[in-house]
Amino acid sequence: MSSATYRPKFGFDIRINPDMPPKKRAQIVTGKRCASPGCRETAESRVPKNRYDMEDRQWLCRDHLREHNRSWDYFAGMTPDEITRYGLDAITGHRPTWPLGKRAAGSQTEPQRDRGGANYWGYHFEDGYAVFEEAAEPAGPPKRTRLTKGQLDAFNTLNLEENATLQEIKARYKELVKRFHPDANGGNRGTEERLKQVIKAYGHLRATGIV
Repeated sequence: MSSATYRPKFGFDIRINPDMPPKKRAQIVTGKRCASPGCRETAESRVPKNRYDMEDRQWLCRDHLREHNRSWDYFAGMTPDEITRYGLDAITGHRPTWPLGKRAAGSQTEPQRDRGGANYWGYHFEDGYAVFEEAAEPAGPPKRTRLTKGQLDAFNTLNLEENATLQEIKARYKELVKRFHPDANGGNRGTEERLKQVIKAYGHLRATGIV
């Protein structure tokens, strides 16, 4: 190792010691305290307080972040149809499905069935990713870096191998959303929790760049 003395260019040391305890490192990075009542730990992540206002966020320490994630239920209070609609919207990244120019012109007409569109359970959406398009083009095996635990769990929830292709992922998602929808089970809401898990798993793969 060089004996040269490190001299910060701007008058302060911007390095983070790799051997520094995680709590100390988090304190330097965030400079925040955990928002959980009575907690004096350093916050590491900023998360939404509830699903009704995703912009209203709070800083939490590692332990309270885990507790928050365990208790978080984005679908709390939703009806089965609302959960399904959310799942279908996830396919297009929750983008509006009106034809280009319709909304900009102030039109209040309902979304129309255009090329690439689909209609399931009376809800129209633009199948921009061909998830509900039977004639999806085949693709070779994807090139992926090492998967995270969350991604592996998502593949497991969808009952897929971790090297599944994009088309295989979308086809399985389509299959499971249809299978676990209450209307496909005589109105039985016993499959509602499974439907939530499927939607959440697919959403995680989308959010992390797999889909």
